[in-house]
Amino acid sequence: MQKIALTDLAIKRFPVPEKTTYYWDKNTPGLGLRIGAGGARTFLVLLGSGQRHTIGRYPSVTLHEARGEARRKLGELALGRYRPESVAFDDAKALFLAACQSRNRPRTIADYRYHLNRHFKFGRRQLASISPQEISRVIDKLAATPSEQNHAYVTLRVFMRWAVRRHYLAHSPLDGMLLPSKRPARERVLTDDELKAVFITAANTSYPFGPIISLLVLTGQRRGEIAALRWEWIGETITLPASITKNKRQHSFPYGQAVKDVLASLPSKEEYLFPASRDHVRGKPTTIFNGWQKAKVEFDKRLGIAPWTLHDLRRTFSSNMAALGVAPHITEKLLNHVSGTVSGVAAVYNRYAYVPEMRAAITLWEQKLESLVR
Repeated sequence: MQKIALTDLAIKRFPVPEKTTYYWDKNTPGLGLRIGAGGARTFLVLLGSGQRHTIGRYPSVTLHEARGEARRKLGELALGRYRPESVAFDDAKALFLAACQSRNRPRTIADYRYHLNRHFKFGRRQLASISPQEISRVIDKLAATPSEQNHAYVTLRVFMRWAVRRHYLAHSPLDGMLLPSKRPARERVLTDDELKAVFITAANTSYPFGPIISLLVLTGQRRGEIAALRWEWIGETITLPASITKNKRQHSFPYGQAVKDVLASLPSKEEYLFPASRDHVRGKPTTIFNGWQKAKVEFDKRLGIAPWTLHDLRRTFSSNMAALGVAPHITEKLLNHVSGTVSGVAAVYNRYAYVPEMRAAITLWEQKLESLVR
């Protein structure tokens, strides 16, 4: 344990570390300063073995105030009045997912639930007893699937930071851990032959994954938006509410005959196009499709092309629009991009919907796809 006489000057001069670093005050037993990799400086007090209580961030909390609070907490501990709040991992997980309902998209919540349930099976273990080493072992086992590894890491990091804010933990066990797999920005655009293979394989793949892939190819929308589709959003155009779009803006776009054919083939005619499970009491769907990893692996076995991601379909859609002579601002409207050709003041005052132009672009795209599969 590194001890130093904490002063305001010393606190300001401490360098920003590559990973979270702790300094412990020589003059006030138990008082520490945590400096994160981003430079944030936070006071805390050590209350017994491994029990760290966050006091507050410097300089909002002064050194003098931190020393007073540390002495008070240690005094309460000595008198038996202080008991750190404890919570089981599963209980905290349930509270976390419930709290997400008011601020996150359904797709995000479904992803959080999937990764926490699949990879982090700590059950009734007390949250504070889970060590960084245990978490590292779980994440290291996912090295063969870098994308899954990164998503699992990010999900647990969000969960643990929430637990710190709720005072279930004094600090996150992921402090100092870096993203496991640094992946370069993708630039993959499917060739016509690859696109043809994906489109034909999707047409011959059972519900729900086959139709989802078909709609991703035909519309260029994000996978979470297609998986979350409800019948009430589909009319002359498909209208996605702001609650499920990435940029939090309502998005309406036209579609052609090929999309109509896919929609007509779907077995679900109730609320969701792609429900995942049902409430057996009310008989209604409770979640949307989220079995991406397993379904994609099986799909790729039948497909036989170079590695690709579902988001590559969106990039392929955009690139083909350019090749077909579609104006960039029309492609942006179809993809619900906020920044780009129409931005700034023009974006504020230009309220024209471009529906006829978007419909013409979709017609060109469906004609291109039809020519590929003939």
